[in-house]
Amino acid sequence: MGLWEAFLNWLRSLFFKQEMELSLIGLQNAGKTSLVNVIATGGYSEDMIPTVGFNMRKVTKGNVTIKLWDLGGQPRFRSIRELHDLLSKSSLNGIPVLVLGNKIDKPEALSKEDLTEQMGLKSITDREVCCYMISCKNSTNIDAVIDWLVKHSKSKN
Repeated sequence: MGLWEAFLNWLRSLFFKQEMELSLIGLQNAGKTSLVNVIATGGYSEDMIPTVGFNMRKVTKGNVTIKLWDLGGQPRFRSIRELHDLLSKSSLNGIPVLVLGNKIDKPEALSKEDLTEQMGLKSITDREVCCYMISCKNSTNIDAVIDWLVKHSKSKN
């Protein structure tokens, strides 16, 4: 990136800041905290401690500040995070959904088609639904996820 382009990006960031909040929901040991760390720092660690309750972290990517709510995935927290139940809430009408199938580096990983089928994603027709297959460990498709998030931060009503 040239000096002029860097200056223009800095200037844009002064005037065109975007903010968004995301809730990361999923089963225990799905890689939610790993995703937060990879997005925030680019780093991955094998030694993660399970999230109890929730954690919040702010990450800035370009001119977008993303507030990531990492919700614990243990069974005792699961009832507050069932996808279709959440989507039935009127306060979430129209909110786009990004589904990430993590750990595709493992041999037992589902295909995108199987994940879409098992989660009933095709039955969700009242909002945009996007699905990426990722690996936090190998950083597979993390850039595509960040691009999706940044794009959707700009389409606020």
